[in-house]
Amino acid sequence: MQRLKRVAAIHDISGFGKCSLTVALPIISAAGIETTVLPTAVLSTHTGGFTGFTYRDLTEDIQPISDHWKSLDIRFDSIYTGFLGSFEQLDLVTKFFETFKTDDNIVLVDPVMADNGELYKIFSLEFALGMRKLCEKADIIVPNFTEAALLIGEPYNPGPYTEQYVEDMLKKLSDLGPKKVVLTGVFFNDTELGAATYDAVTGEIAYSLEKRIPGYYHGTGDVFGSALLAAILNDFPLSEAASIAVHFTASAIQKTAQAGTDIRFGVNFEQSIPEFLKNLKLL
Repeated sequence: MQRLKRVAAIHDISGFGKCSLTVALPIISAAGIETTVLPTAVLSTHTGGFTGFTYRDLTEDIQPISDHWKSLDIRFDSIYTGFLGSFEQLDLVTKFFETFKTDDNIVLVDPVMADNGELYKIFSLEFALGMRKLCEKADIIVPNFTEAALLIGEPYNPGPYTEQYVEDMLKKLSDLGPKKVVLTGVFFNDTELGAATYDAVTGEIAYSLEKRIPGYYHGTGDVFGSALLAAILNDFPLSEAASIAVHFTASAIQKTAQAGTDIRFGVNFEQSIPEFLKNLKLL
């Protein structure tokens, strides 16, 4: 039997409210991929819509964990990063890349720092510059339009978009360094929403759109990024992987809307996993 592929997922973990590691771990694992976790912080809930949450910073633990894994000669098929809470964490994750990056593995960076035209309140424009340096070292980046604008130093465009605008942005993002770019939040009208992909090696640009469901649902970026990586590590090309991830995310949102779940709690991705595995040809 072939060995399991292994991911190092570097994210925060919220005890309640599905996002970050509580999304990445089950989705990637369900796709038959060993998921190693390096928590950057532990929170009682995520910060979107909740008050009074607890927060424990784990910055001091990142380097010792990395050193221990290196001493065990642990190797990864992919390194997947999400929310990083400080400049120091950006530097530590850069060192992690330098330690564990190989010619054969994939570094996927989700530059979590902004949405809806605004930086998250804990971040500054200087942090965005630091995140850009991290993205320069990635093989794949997965920004939304707000993050993309910050990365390339352009004003935020709230959309709707044109194909020419999207394709120009994809190429500018790739010029930072990553050969593959997935841009989320793509829409040309009010009825569909999805993602666009660009492979700088082949020149292929592709779109994947699903029916738009009204509302803002927390954690969907982490659901999408985790599903995208799972599909890529199951040997799907970038455009197909994005299509699988968009469909999975839209399905999870639809089930959440139908159930009337509080949108702060995250999306009901668990119920969409069987269909996701069928699309990955694992069932």
